[in-house]
Amino acid sequence: MKIISVRQDPEYKEKAIEYFQKSWSEISPIIYQDCISNSIDAEQSLPQWYLLEKDEEIIGCAGLITNDFISRMDLYPWLCAIFINEDHRGNHYSELLISKAKEDTKNLGFKYLNLCTDHIGFYENMVLNIWDKGIIRGKKNPEFIKLKFNYFLCLLNTETFYQTKVKRTEESVWKV
Repeated sequence: MKIISVRQDPEYKEKAIEYFQKSWSEISPIIYQDCISNSIDAEQSLPQWYLLEKDEEIIGCAGLITNDFISRMDLYPWLCAIFINEDHRGNHYSELLISKAKEDTKNLGFKYLNLCTDHIGFYENMVLNIWDKGIIRGKKNPEFIKLKFNYFLCLLNTETFYQTKVKRTEESVWKV
């Protein structure tokens, strides 16, 4: 298993563009082409784009970016575009990409890593505490949870889930 930073290994640029475009087909293809191409020689530390390779096959991806289509421009970096091929899901491979993003976040001098997602059941065991509200393209009044390096920031959609999560989080806040 190998995590590839496209910035550190620019020879993967075309593979990365193709994989992100295929994995996130609802996003205009030019977005990933432009973002990934321009990230390689960027003066700033962000964005970062990652590929997960197993047996010389790309099976997953993720990004570390300054904004994920939300109104909170004051919060960054954001983990984005996490994807694992369906036939490789259930093996905790996404955790490898998440760990890499967390490691880079810390090494780049950021205190928090943020995530905006609708996949409530997927990230809930990594939640730490409530952060703030923001507006997401097409959403009304989403709620955020802040991520420290051992935990995650998630978008929560329902009051019921929010209340349950807060109680559970308070009981196990420092368990890793």
